[in-house]
Amino acid sequence: MPRPRRTQVSIEDTSWYHCCSRVCRRAMLMGDDKFTGKNYDHRRDWIESQLLTLASVFAIDVAAYAVMSNHLHLVLSVDIYESNNWTDRDVVEHWHQIFNGTDITQKFAKGEVVESFEINSLKHSIALYRSRFSDISWFMRCLNEPIARMANKEDKCTGRFWEGRFKSQALLDETAILACMAYVDLNPLRAKMVNTPESSDFTSIQLRIKAALNGEQPAKLLPFMGNEQLSQSKGIGFSLKDYLVLVDETGRVIRQDKRGAISENTSKILTRLNISSDNWIKITSDFGKLFHGPVGTLQELTSYCDHLEKRRRHFSHCCQYLQVN
Repeated sequence: MPRPRRTQVSIEDTSWYHCCSRVCRRAMLMGDDKFTGKNYDHRRDWIESQLLTLASVFAIDVAAYAVMSNHLHLVLSVDIYESNNWTDRDVVEHWHQIFNGTDITQKFAKGEVVESFEINSLKHSIALYRSRFSDISWFMRCLNEPIARMANKEDKCTGRFWEGRFKSQALLDETAILACMAYVDLNPLRAKMVNTPESSDFTSIQLRIKAALNGEQPAKLLPFMGNEQLSQSKGIGFSLKDYLVLVDETGRVIRQDKRGAISENTSKILTRLNISSDNWIKITSDFGKLFHGPVGTLQELTSYCDHLEKRRRHFSHCCQYLQVN
């Protein structure tokens, strides 16, 4: 039986989550459909565009994503403090980028006079919108629903496009976060859709590599701050160069046609993350099979379960992969 979302998301314990949505019809509705002979790759572009738009609207940052032929992977970081620091006008303007709002919020956004009897309704709307901007369920709803409507219109049909619920799992420490990001970024390569990370269309790793060639980072993705955590106000506390090298060498290892190996320098990176090379390859190859719940060390998992008053630590046996043998 599916567990309530409130028992899977605990911002007090971690702001990081791996989310996955799958289409529910048997055809590859975002790639090549072998039954009709049609190609639907343009829908992957729809999803990527909507995703990056929402990243600039919500107080939820996108760290990694991969839009596959029949499913979507995301690594998200919730910044509840960002939405709480927005002014009331900021909240309304952000909301109006994706929804019409109410007549009262439209008046407020235009700078028109809001009558005294409308104030309570306005305050209620703003508080509601503010809470939704740091809600993963609302983020996924705003991502998936427009895509479903566009696909159904194109197919001249009605009904579900996505499965009813998206999967979400908490990422409890830095190693879990980076391993999940690498797993997501390497999805097309692991599925034998491409031969290199940089040729993986509709993925965050392709955006990061293109930007890195110009000495930049993608504006709509959560940036890497480096091990020194330099000037950025928020980001991933890891070196972008180290991450790109790690993903590249991991991809060479998991390729079936041309096996590579983790170099000595990259092994040092993994040592800093307190994980062995063998365990790293195992996790980035089989993350979806190994972990069906929160991901982290046994200590982090225990703390997470205690806080949510879970009597059993499900999947605790998988914690062994997040440590040096």
